[in-house]
Amino acid sequence: MADEQNLDTPEIEENQAPEAAADVDLAARVQALEEQLAAAQDQSLRVAAEMQNVRRRAEQDVEKAHKFALEKFASDLLPVVDSLERGLELSSSSDDSVKAVREGMELTLKLLLDTLKRHQIEPIDPHGVPFDPELHQAMAMEESTHVEPNTVLKVFQKGYLLSGRLMRPAMVVVSKAPAQVPPSIDEQA
Repeated sequence: MADEQNLDTPEIEENQAPEAAADVDLAARVQALEEQLAAAQDQSLRVAAEMQNVRRRAEQDVEKAHKFALEKFASDLLPVVDSLERGLELSSSSDDSVKAVREGMELTLKLLLDTLKRHQIEPIDPHGVPFDPELHQAMAMEESTHVEPNTVLKVFQKGYLLSGRLMRPAMVVVSKAPAQVPPSIDEQA
C-alpha cells in the first residue's frame, strides 16, 4: 500500500503542475482583461466628458450667436444716431423756422434709441466719470483745476455696449493736472 501511495503522489504532482500552470495562466489572463476593461472604461469616461464639453461649447456658441447677431447691423446704425445728436446740438430750439424739423429729429432719435435699448444696446456717456481704457478712447488731454486728473471732460462720440460687450468705445477728452510753472529767476532772488 505504501508503494501505491508513493505511486499516486507523483501522479498527483504531475497533474497539479499543469493545473497550477493553467491557474497562473488564467490569473494572468484575468489580470490582463481587467486592465483592458479599466482602460476601456477610462477611455469611455474621457469620450463622454469630451462630448459633454463639445455640447456645452456648441450651446455657448449658439447663445453668443443669438446674443450678438445684431452687432454688425447695430454698428451700422450708430453713425445715424451720432448724426441726429449732432444735428440737435447744432440746431437752435428757439428758432421757429427749424422748430418742426428739430421736433422730428428728436422723435426720430428717441425712437431709434428706444429700439436699440430693446435689443440690449446701451450707450456709454462717460461725461464726468474716471477714464476707463476698457470703455473709453482718449482723443486728447486737457489741463483742468475743476476736476480730478484722469476724469472725462468732454465726449466727442458716445460709446455703446451690446449685451454688456463693448461695440464701440466712447471718444473722450481726459483731464490732467495743471503743469507746475517753475518759479522765475526774479522770484528766486
